[in-house]
Amino acid sequence: MEKIVSLCKRRGFIFLSSDVYGGLANTFDYGPWGVELKNNVKKAWWKTVVYERDDIYGMDASILMHPKVWEASGHLESFFDLMSDCKSCKKRFKVADLKDRNICPECSGSLIEPKPFNLMFKTQYGPVEDSASVIYLRPETAQGMFVNFSNVLDTIHPKLPFGLAQIGKAFRNEITVGNFIFRMREFEQMEIEYFALPSEADKFYEYWIEERFSWYINLGIKKENLRKRPHSKEELAHYALACTDIEYNFPFGWCELEGIANRGAFDLEKHTEFSSKDLRYLDRTTKEKFYPYIIEPSGGVDRSVLAFLVDAYSEEKVKGETRVVLKLHKDLSPIKVAVFPLLKNRAEIVELAKKIAEDLKRYFVLDYDDTAAIGKLYRRQDEIGTPFCLTVDVKSLEDKKVTVRDRDTMLQERIGIDNLKNYLIEKLM
Repeated sequence: MEKIVSLCKRRGFIFLSSDVYGGLANTFDYGPWGVELKNNVKKAWWKTVVYERDDIYGMDASILMHPKVWEASGHLESFFDLMSDCKSCKKRFKVADLKDRNICPECSGSLIEPKPFNLMFKTQYGPVEDSASVIYLRPETAQGMFVNFSNVLDTIHPKLPFGLAQIGKAFRNEITVGNFIFRMREFEQMEIEYFALPSEADKFYEYWIEERFSWYINLGIKKENLRKRPHSKEELAHYALACTDIEYNFPFGWCELEGIANRGAFDLEKHTEFSSKDLRYLDRTTKEKFYPYIIEPSGGVDRSVLAFLVDAYSEEKVKGETRVVLKLHKDLSPIKVAVFPLLKNRAEIVELAKKIAEDLKRYFVLDYDDTAAIGKLYRRQDEIGTPFCLTVDVKSLEDKKVTVRDRDTMLQERIGIDNLKNYLIEKLM
């Protein structure tokens, strides 16, 4: 993890938030290449679950919602962790993380009796601060899709089974945070709510476990670093009939990357009860009204970014030196192509390199760099995960070709400038 954190700061992926003021613990900002990687993860997810299917529709619900939403969902009553404070060092701990509920793991002092701690972030709505103005930052994106169920039915008239997909921020006032971007109080989710006939819920539950497991593998995660872990009855959430976690073998151990839950009809029934709005589905053939069951694949964007970074990180010995390279899937790489002039003091070489970069920018996310020797430029791009580097040299002025270097093999070949676009499209698309 130290190497990953160091790489992320050194190469502009992820910075500690408010760093100039000493930072705010467990909050992070995505830098120029980090935001590209994060956006590429989201694009890949959206492409797979929305654009390449005809049964899932996108949504973007508000972060701020009516407080009744969280009463109906059970979050106000059930969304809490047990916490315990040390009498001696005053540190606070999540009880589920303690080996001994009575002894502080830091100083061996005595712990106070555990008490519930609600994970919801409270805020005020409107200019007057009173109890009537209290609302919450959403702890999940799911409820925004449930409360819009009837709106979707009334406007696009989908037939079962169908799903809604959303990517968005969520907030949880976690007692214990850490492991870089793995567990934060502000994070981003990628969630699907898939509505199905109750009789078909088990089938789609199994289907989505396999579908989501395959998604990570298709984007380069090594299969041996993934596993499926079904929840025991004791650890199921209050709304879940079943749940399976897709876990990744992080440097700090096996941890949840994404959860796939069978939520039954809990959410639609509860929102019908609390809102008095009928959220049942009408089968236009049988004229029967009923609550569909909901299968929910819910993954973390930030956790996915971390898993892709860890899995892609590689160290190799090249001519006696250590080469660090991010072997990211081409769809995820922040930069697709980098262009260098071999000699930055030769105006005609620099001019040609800049022209090539300008032409290719219309088709690829590209970086032009002439600030170091060619070996150092290659190493920079290796650490960013750039699949191809193009070098313009003296010979390029004569034969109208550039040297194209492959990130993974380090093999080089001369490609005609006029053919560069088609060559790269074939390799990257």
